[in-house]
Amino acid sequence: QVQLVESGGGLVQPGGSLRLSCAASGSVFGINAMGWYRRPPGKERELVARLPSGGSTNYADSVKGRFTISRDNAKNTVYLQMNNLKPEDTAVYYCNILRYGMNYWGKGILVTVSS
Repeated sequence: QVQLVESGGGLVQPGGSLRLSCAASGSVFGINAMGWYRRPPGKERELVARLPSGGSTNYADSVKGRFTISRDNAKNTVYLQMNNLKPEDTAVYYCNILRYGMNYWGKGILVTVSS
């Protein structure tokens, strides 16, 4: 089993920045990919950014150039640096890990972009 704990969300004004963190614990060996998804109000969950082990990073078109995903293997932590935030980035953000073909999810953390 893998446990994921997200942190760093909150309220920010348009144009501002936030950094989300997701710490993984438990059976963290054999992770194939780490990433972030989000569920905007009234919409389906969507991919934000994904970092496969040894592969190319994937970003949603809507966040390219503004968001950066990174990973600290020593800390089993994945980060999402979000810059130039827009109101349409408001959502619950979920950390995701793919391990041996199974998806693990964090509980989600709210990011609100509003003036």
